[in-house]
Amino acid sequence: MINVARHEGFFALYTGLSASLLRQGTYSTVRFGTYDLLKEKFGPKDGSRIPVSTMLLCGVLAGCVGGGFGNPADVVNIRMVNDGKLPKEQQRHYKHAFDGLFRIVKEEGPAQLMRGLGPNMNRAILMTSSQLVSYDGFKRQLLATPWFKDNLATHFASSLLAGLVATTVCAPLDVLKTRIMNSSGSSTSSTQMFFHIVKSEGPTALFKGWLPAFLRLGPHTIVTFIVLEQLKVMVHQKK
Repeated sequence: MINVARHEGFFALYTGLSASLLRQGTYSTVRFGTYDLLKEKFGPKDGSRIPVSTMLLCGVLAGCVGGGFGNPADVVNIRMVNDGKLPKEQQRHYKHAFDGLFRIVKEEGPAQLMRGLGPNMNRAILMTSSQLVSYDGFKRQLLATPWFKDNLATHFASSLLAGLVATTVCAPLDVLKTRIMNSSGSSTSSTQMFFHIVKSEGPTALFKGWLPAFLRLGPHTIVTFIVLEQLKVMVHQKK
């Protein structure tokens, strides 16, 4: 963070913010909404606990749908974030997310917005299954103890643990997705990229950037679930 701020300026830390917000507005909204709807549809009708296997199935389906919806914004986000690492003559300088979407379609064709769809959907499946299902699981386990109630402390602890799980599970696919989406014109598949990284850099390269990933995903997961829980309370009270 210090290096980026020193060489590119403080606001370089917020490069790609518009694309990140657009991605969350598509990808996260769809996967969270779909997950809850599927839990209601496939869960027990007698009010008993939803089996973990059912929650995992809901997570897989919700992640698949969310990954597809969020892919175009994710392509722009990856490119905007990584623009500063490219040689100056190769930098794209997208002004904002919609400028990026327009220029990709104009300069490279609409199909480029679906670049990396495979690893992105796989990552979304793993993210939703690990993040949402582990949150529900941790919350259930904590509430089963005499020390936790359904309150802010429980939501914080559950979301922190869920962030740790999701970061670790998704790290390899994050590396694959980033490298594929950041390339232009290359037709390298996720499988080819996987074996190339393992062969040339070793298996540990698949977990490059784990710490900054957690520094992003940890607070993001905590804030997301705490806000979501409060919104659920408000909606329930209104009903």
